[in-house]
Amino acid sequence: MIWTLRYDGFDPAEEGHREALCTTGNGYFATRGAAPEARADDVHGPGTYVAGVFDRLTSRVGERELEHESIVNVPNWLPLGFRIGDGPWFDLRDVELLDYEQVLDLRRGLLLRRLRFRDAEGQTTRVAQRRFVSMADPHLAALETTIHAEDWSGQLTISSGIDGDVENGGVDRYRELAAGHLDAIACDRPDDETIALCARTRQSRIAIALAARTRVHRAGEPLAVERRTIAEERRIAEELSLRLAVGEAVTVEKVVALHTSRDVAISEPTLAARRTLIGAPGFDALLQAHVLRWDGIWDALRVEVDGPATTAALNLHLFHLLQTVNGNAVDLDVGVPARGLHGEAYRGHVFWDEIFIFPLLTLKLPELTRALLRYRHRRLPEARAAARAAGFSGAMFPWQSGSDGREESQQWHLNPLTGDWRPDRSHRQRHIGIAIAYNVWRHYQATGDLEFLAHEGAELLLEIARFWSSIASYDRVRDRYVIRGVMGPDEYHDGYPDRDEPGIDNNAYTNLMAVWVLDRAREALDRLPHQRRRALREQLDLHRDELDRWRDISRRMFVPFHDDGRIISQFEGYEQLQELDWDGYRDRYGDIARLDRILDAEGDSPNRYRASKQADVLMLFYLLSSEELGALLARLGYPFEYATIPRNIDYYVARTSHGSTLSRVVHSWVLARASRPGSWPLFLQALDSDIESGPGSTTAEGIHLGAMAGTVDLVHRCYAGIELREDALWLDPRLPDELGELELSVRYRGHWDVRIRIGGGRLRVTVPPSDRSPITVVHRGARSVLGPGETLDVPLRVLG
Repeated sequence: MIWTLRYDGFDPAEEGHREALCTTGNGYFATRGAAPEARADDVHGPGTYVAGVFDRLTSRVGERELEHESIVNVPNWLPLGFRIGDGPWFDLRDVELLDYEQVLDLRRGLLLRRLRFRDAEGQTTRVAQRRFVSMADPHLAALETTIHAEDWSGQLTISSGIDGDVENGGVDRYRELAAGHLDAIACDRPDDETIALCARTRQSRIAIALAARTRVHRAGEPLAVERRTIAEERRIAEELSLRLAVGEAVTVEKVVALHTSRDVAISEPTLAARRTLIGAPGFDALLQAHVLRWDGIWDALRVEVDGPATTAALNLHLFHLLQTVNGNAVDLDVGVPARGLHGEAYRGHVFWDEIFIFPLLTLKLPELTRALLRYRHRRLPEARAAARAAGFSGAMFPWQSGSDGREESQQWHLNPLTGDWRPDRSHRQRHIGIAIAYNVWRHYQATGDLEFLAHEGAELLLEIARFWSSIASYDRVRDRYVIRGVMGPDEYHDGYPDRDEPGIDNNAYTNLMAVWVLDRAREALDRLPHQRRRALREQLDLHRDELDRWRDISRRMFVPFHDDGRIISQFEGYEQLQELDWDGYRDRYGDIARLDRILDAEGDSPNRYRASKQADVLMLFYLLSSEELGALLARLGYPFEYATIPRNIDYYVARTSHGSTLSRVVHSWVLARASRPGSWPLFLQALDSDIESGPGSTTAEGIHLGAMAGTVDLVHRCYAGIELREDALWLDPRLPDELGELELSVRYRGHWDVRIRIGGGRLRVTVPPSDRSPITVVHRGARSVLGPGETLDVPLRVLG
C-alpha cells in the first residue's frame, strides 16, 4: 500500500531501525517508534526530542576534554506496561509471540501495533495499540492500548508513567561522551487521573514539563479502577488494577501534554502542561483533529507517479520531512536537523543538508522556508563574530549549528574501525554560507517576497558575499583571485599529503559558487526599494569600492582545470593525486562507502587519492542549470561547452564511494539532466537508503532528512525539470521511462496550487482561479504568460 509502512514479526536486531522509521512527530516534538513497555537497552532506544532543545556538556576522553552540544532526549512519556495476576511485567522477549504487526499509517500520522502472545502460564492475550503525536495541537500526544483476555480471567495491573531517568545513549560511537543532560527532576500528582514530571537541562537550563492523564474504558464506558502512585527520584508512574473475565477487553487511554520554557505565550511550563491537558479531549477527538490537519498537509504536498512502490517511498520521505518541519515550527526559532527529530546522530545539529531540503519546501510551503531562514538570520551576529575571529569580514556561518549559532563541529572524531580519535577539520567547509545564500535567492525567485528579501534575505546575502570577498585573495602571477585552506563538499580531502597546514586550495565548487553568491548579492541590492537599499548600505557600511571588488572577483576568480582543459579539477592539485585501486578495495572490503575510515585503519589517508565521499564538482551541475553554469564560466573567461558536463560526470562518478546518503541523490540528478544512463538505479538506491537496513546502515540513529527530501525534490526539479530563475517558472521535463506519468502541484508567486502534469508526450500546466497576477512559464525557450484559470498544454521535447 502506498500509505503504509508495515513490519511483520518482532526482530530484536532490527528494532532500532524500525524505531527510527516509525517515529511520529509534529514539528515541535517527535517520539521514536519504541514499544511503550520498553526501556533503553541493547534492543530498544526510546527517545523523544523537542525542536531546539539543546544542552552542552564536557567529556573527558583519554587525556582530552571535549565539549559538545546535543539535542536532548527529554523525559519519556510513553511508558505503559501491564502484568497478569502476580506474573512478570510484559516483555516481548519473555513470551511466546503468536502474531506481531507494526504499521505506520502515513496518511493519518498514526502508529499501530497489534500482537498476540502466550505467557508462561499458557494464557493467551491480544493487544492492540494506536498512538500519535498531535499535528493539530503541537503540545499533545496520545496512546491507546486495548488488552483482550482470550482464554483467562483474573487481575490485570497496568502501569502508566513518565520516565525522567533517560540519557542520550542512541549512538554507539558517542558512548564515551557525557550523556546525562537532565537535572532537577520533580514529580507530582495534580489530580486522581494525572501525573506530572518536570526536568531541567544541566547547562542550557531549559525546563521540560510533561503531564499525563490515564483513563480506562470497557465496552466504551468509563471504568473505575484502583490507582496507586509510584514516585521515584527520576520517574513517576501509577498502577491501575482491575479484573478481566474470559473474552473481555479493556482500553487504556493515555493523553500527554509537553511544554518547555522555550515556548511562547506561557507563564511556566509545568502550569502550561497541566492547563493543556485539562483542555484536551479524549483519544478519538484528538485523533480526528490530528487526521484533519494531516489531510490538509497532504493536499498541499501531493505527488503522484506510476508505480506503487515508488509512490510509497516518496510518501514516507515526505512524511518524515513534514514531521520535522511544518507549520508548528514557524515560531520555534529552529533549523532543520540533518537527522530529523528521529535520533541523536550528529547530535541534532543543523548542517548544509537544508540545500537539499529547502528547494522542495520553497515549492510547496514557502512560509516554512522563510521561517527556517530566519533561524540563520537570528544567528548572523554569531556568524559575524566567527568571521572576525578568523580574520575575515562579513558572516562565516558554522558547518554545524545548534542553539546559538556558534561552531558545533567536533574537534576530534572517532574511527569505529580502530577505536582511535582523530583530528576533525570539517569546520573548514565554509561552503555552508553558499547553501544559505542559495536558499535565500531561490525563495525569492519562488515567492517574489520582496519584503523578506528587503530585510532578512538581503542582509544574509550581503554579509555572506562580504565573507567570500574577504577570504578571496589576489594572486598576481595568475592575475586571478584564489580561495585557500578550505574543504569542499567531498569531505574526504581536508589537506594535502605533503603539507601540514589544513585545508585545500581553490575548491572548484566553492570558488564558482562564491562568484554566484557575489552576483546574487549585488542583484538583490539592485532590486531593493531605493530607501531600503540606502538604509541597508549605511547599516552595513557597504561602500562602492567594496561592491567594485565584488564585481572584480566575479570576473577574475580562479577555477582549476585538468591539463586537458576539459575536466574541472575538484581542487588545485587534485590531478596530481594517485588513482585508487577501486576494484581491489571493493574485493577486500565489499562496502567501501566509508573509505576514509578504511584507509585510516590501514595507516593511509584519502588525501593521497582521487577519491570522493560524495559529489563535489558535480554539485555545480546539481545546483545550476547548464545555462547558468556556462554563463558563469564564460564571464570568468573559461571556455565552456555542453560536452563538458557528461565528461565531468563520467570522471567523478567513477571516483566516488557514496559515503553519504546525499551522494546518490546528486549523482542521479546530474545523470538524468545530462541524458546519461544510470540515473534511475541511483534514484532507487537513494529512495531505499533509509528504508533498507543492513551492514553500514545508521538509520537507527536517525533518518537522513536531506536524502529523503532530496529524492522528492529530484522528482520535482530534476525529472519534472522545474527551475525558478529570471522571474519565471522554467519547465524542462526529463522523465525516466520507469517513472511513467507524473502529476504534482507547486506554489509559485502567490498561486497556491499550480498543477503540473507530464505524460502521454505532453506537458500541461494549470494555474488555479484567483485574483493573483499572471505568471511566466518557460518551456523549450518559449515564454508563455498564464493568468489565473488558464492552462498551457504543449508537446514534450523528444530526447534522442
